[in-house]
Amino acid sequence: MVRVRYAETDKMGIVYYANYYIYFEIGRVEYMRARGVDYRAMEIEEDAFIVVAESKCRYRRPARYDDPLRIRTRVVVAKSRMITFGYEILHDESGELLATGETTHVVCDSNGRPKPLPGKYRRYFDAPAAQASACEGSPPHDPKHTG
Repeated sequence: MVRVRYAETDKMGIVYYANYYIYFEIGRVEYMRARGVDYRAMEIEEDAFIVVAESKCRYRRPARYDDPLRIRTRVVVAKSRMITFGYEILHDESGELLATGETTHVVCDSNGRPKPLPGKYRRYFDAPAAQASACEGSPPHDPKHTG
């Protein structure tokens, strides 16, 4: 759970749109951490970096100052050199879906050249095991069910 800080809001107390990408990053990092991926070690030992190549966000309802947010993260696509993560930002108390998004990442070396994801990390991103949400282990939001 992440609580919206005052610095993340605009004059009206609504989360500034770009901050959702920070929430996505929090979800992605926690997703990897929950699965035992040491991203820092992957960068240092394997010279493998997960570089953002594309991002998108669909804003559904505003998040406001002091709202508790739940970030759900899953792997949408995992290929040898590319990983797409999907995100849902929900109000932690009401369960209301506030935003959805995706980021597509290319695995690169420290010189920015694409390279395959090192073999020992592939299992962490392959479906179906990688499909579970990161932060609380619950399934992605089903729009047919509320709360």
